[in-house]
Amino acid sequence: MGAGHGHGHGLEPGEKPTQARIRAMLIGLAILTVFLVLELTVGIMINSLALIADAGHMATDVIALLMGVSALLLAQRGSKHPGRTFGWHRAEVLTAIANAVLLIGIAAYIFIEAIGRIGDAPEVPGLPLILVATAGLLANIVVLALLRRGSRHSIAMKGAYMEVLADAVSSVGVLVAGVLTLAFGWVYADVVVGVAISIWIVPRALRLAAQALRILTQASPDDVDVPQLERDLLAIDGVDEVHDLHVWTLTTGMDVVTVHLTTKADNQEVLRQAKNVLSAAGLEHATVQIDSPEERKHCEDTVTW
Repeated sequence: MGAGHGHGHGLEPGEKPTQARIRAMLIGLAILTVFLVLELTVGIMINSLALIADAGHMATDVIALLMGVSALLLAQRGSKHPGRTFGWHRAEVLTAIANAVLLIGIAAYIFIEAIGRIGDAPEVPGLPLILVATAGLLANIVVLALLRRGSRHSIAMKGAYMEVLADAVSSVGVLVAGVLTLAFGWVYADVVVGVAISIWIVPRALRLAAQALRILTQASPDDVDVPQLERDLLAIDGVDEVHDLHVWTLTTGMDVVTVHLTTKADNQEVLRQAKNVLSAAGLEHATVQIDSPEERKHCEDTVTW
């Protein structure tokens, strides 16, 4: 009979998500939600494209934090439903696609509004821009401080951290628009910064969508060289053949591999060495099936096309 080996981890290989990280993300979520409402409200009141664009960007931070919290909670609790053997890990991927669609929608809205304002840009008061942008920047800095430590150990928190860091750059842009408007009365400062923020958003949205679609199509991770992995497994003493090697990403931070090895050698020693090879490639969630030459031959003979 063949021998199988499974070794599973959640979203954070080797480390269980902690309540401290979840609490930090929830505090950050509350802070950003308050400032999202503030920016959007003031942006609509003073007709500022830059503020509306930055509010849209901050909305993606809120979604990223929700995704991160959900990922940590789902990895921690999983699913007790017998029909969901992998739990709810893919929920994060579906949310990422929704996030990307939202980002692109916001960028499109800003572009359309900017075109309509060419030659007839409304006067946007500079002082509210400066005050709100400064408050938003401070909020981003506080949230970055909350997430920084955990982002070193949690990929879910790292994603949220990078979103907030990018939004801090947008807040600086709005601050610049406010200064230019207040100091020089340049009415197009708000439009230019708003468009710049939307341009900043689009490539990130496309990358996010591409990453999510790559996961959904079960493509191999970018950082895993599958042909080299096959060669390394074949180089194990006693392994005669490597077949049915599949590597894919279940969700962010959780790569999965299954493989069949044909060998006459000691199964346990081959499994141990195979585990080492896969671990070195960053593949901790692995299932290895050991087949004897006779079993391999039987499988080939019984395959129908």
